Amino acid sequence: MKEFTLTTPALLFSAISLILLAYTNRFLGYAALIRDLHAKFQKNKDRMLLGQIANLRRRLYLTKNMQIFGVTSLFLCVLTMFLIYMGYPDGAFWVFGVALLLLIISLGLSILEIQISVKALDLHLHKMEEE
Repeated sequence: MKEFTLTTPALLFSAISLILLAYTNRFLGYAALIRDLHAKFQKNKDRMLLGQIANLRRRLYLTKNMQIFGVTSLFLCVLTMFLIYMGYPDGAFWVFGVALLLLIISLGLSILEIQISVKALDLHLHKMEEE
């Protein structure tokens, strides 16, 4: 195994930061959409809106989990750097491995959320085509 240095976990900082920014933008988009749906639902108790609300709830919780796994991955990268600095390369190696695993989970959840979002938009497109 090659030497494990401070630069190894530091390489993920920019990637994880950009991913978290994308997740946050997604979350803010959902927040605005949910507020809009709430106002529509207060005016018109349309059953179709209930399906959209359930879909948004699922996507919102996926995004929350994506953020949690991403932030925890970043935290573990920082912990890895601290362990290297303190002279514990073996511990740092394993902590960094867990950080990578959490990042993989976060990205996997992102793929799942994207698939759900595309299905929801596809339903709207089909409805427009029928009209």
